[in-house]
Amino acid sequence: MILARILCLLGGYCFGLLQTSYIYGKLNGIDIRDYGSGNAGTTNALRVLGKKAGLIVFLGDFLKAFFAVVVARLIMNQFDANNIYMYIAYTGFGTVLGHNFPFYLHFRGGKGIAATAGVILGFLDPIMIFSCLIAFIVVVAITRYVSLGSMIIVSIFAIEYGILAYNGRYDFVLSEDVSYRRMIESVVIVGIMALMAIYRHRANIVRLMHHEENKLGAKKTEAHTN
Repeated sequence: MILARILCLLGGYCFGLLQTSYIYGKLNGIDIRDYGSGNAGTTNALRVLGKKAGLIVFLGDFLKAFFAVVVARLIMNQFDANNIYMYIAYTGFGTVLGHNFPFYLHFRGGKGIAATAGVILGFLDPIMIFSCLIAFIVVVAITRYVSLGSMIIVSIFAIEYGILAYNGRYDFVLSEDVSYRRMIESVVIVGIMALMAIYRHRANIVRLMHHEENKLGAKKTEAHTN
């Protein structure tokens, strides 16, 4: 069902176009992309506009991805339930693309971490949800680097999904060749999503290597993640 994949991707992209930080910034008289790190995401909103803005932006970006995945699950479950996680992967990927590259903002969006977190929740797998959440909390609590915690959770998401899918945790019929290929396809899509998030943090990686990355709570004008 090539059309179904395309519709999930486009549907997710449309959800991703809801740029919470940009909208919140405009309501406060600024374009968030002109301040701090220039990134339309949670951490930049937090550092530029404060804790309330950070929370609102996170929830907006998180929930848009979660709802996109929920809608895809409800619709596609009626047509191809055995491959539902493949469609969820396409929808989640589309949502992150819409968040990162909104066409009406000249493709200048965020880095997709809050949106990816919403996708993770949308998979409704407690093992994946809690392992990512705990890893993020522990890494950020120890290092105070939100960027590092962000890259850790997307990596865990991709690796864990691949392992669990390959071991039959999801609804793919692994004994059937077609369903097995759909499983591999979903793993690839999730992997691409994670790699894109890491690539979007390439400047953060350089700063981390040089011990120049801004720590959470540090008094610095620039924000570097999400």
